[in-house]
Amino acid sequence: MKLLLLGVTGGTGAALLSQAVAAGHQVTAIARRPETVRVDGASHVAVVAGDVLVPGPWQNAAAGHDALLSCLGSTDRRHPTTIYSRGTRNALEALGTSPNRRLVCLSSAGLYVAPTTPVAQKLVTRLVVQKMYRHGYDDMRRMEEALRQQDVRWTVVRPPMLTDRPPTGNYRTAINSHLEKPRTITRADLAHYMLNAIEDPSTVKAVVEISS
Repeated sequence: MKLLLLGVTGGTGAALLSQAVAAGHQVTAIARRPETVRVDGASHVAVVAGDVLVPGPWQNAAAGHDALLSCLGSTDRRHPTTIYSRGTRNALEALGTSPNRRLVCLSSAGLYVAPTTPVAQKLVTRLVVQKMYRHGYDDMRRMEEALRQQDVRWTVVRPPMLTDRPPTGNYRTAINSHLEKPRTITRADLAHYMLNAIEDPSTVKAVVEISS
């Protein structure tokens, strides 16, 4: 497949790029600093300079792909961001207007607290995590709501805390429902799921929770 990748300079994005290349996909990666993206000489990878918040020539390179996989994120906790909502919208527009457009993107399990969540975890999530990441979470919500209004085959993946441990190949998912006792997941496992979700019809126009 021809895959368009965003956010490849982050931990999950780098794992996704590596796995997509190893699987033989034709990949285009958009990055503000392409020189920081490691592709190890793979001939079926193109790294294109571009800022997803600023429409420009990178959008021409983004056209004609089979699927968009987004690991966009922001490390700035102090200021509002539009990296999730506007960045995803700009990339989707570059893919064209076909209703067959496919998107798999990352959000966060911290956005909402399931009713079955233990009381202590509820308090930590609401009083600490959601306040600490409030700007990012606000924009993730805008992204998710915008996707629900668009004619695109989207999948939103909400992981819990991410780790850099080796991949396990063993994780749980819940489609449009909540996982019991979500814990952590490795970035490599999360990337593995995103790749496999592309061709999973059960995830189309669905929110997926994932955890080890």
